[in-house]
Amino acid sequence: MRVDKYLWCLRYFKSRNIAATACKKGAVKINNASIKPSRDVYPGDNLTVRKNQINYSLIVLDLPPSRLGAKLVDIYRKDTTPASAFENQDLLQYSKSYYRKKGIGRPTKKDRRDITQYTDGEE
Repeated sequence: MRVDKYLWCLRYFKSRNIAATACKKGAVKINNASIKPSRDVYPGDNLTVRKNQINYSLIVLDLPPSRLGAKLVDIYRKDTTPASAFENQDLLQYSKSYYRKKGIGRPTKKDRRDITQYTDGEE
């Protein structure tokens, strides 16, 4: 089975086109080697998928016949992603919440003072 189809069947990507694009960009690796989307995947292969700034690592157990429900995904793969990868994602979420949300508008007077204080180093 093609690797882009495999990742689509296991619901890592919404479409095969997105999965193929990720393979072309080098976000998907088999046994630490960059691959093309047409590369076949076999049971026992180690896949590394970079998605949303997380490196998912998984071992192929079997090949699914078609796209699966979310509850059946664990039959065909073993997830070996370390928990620290998800902790780093949580830290990124906290750091982003400090900044102004996009589309709020112009900075307020307080925001402008904070920006000036930060850039000039004044108090």
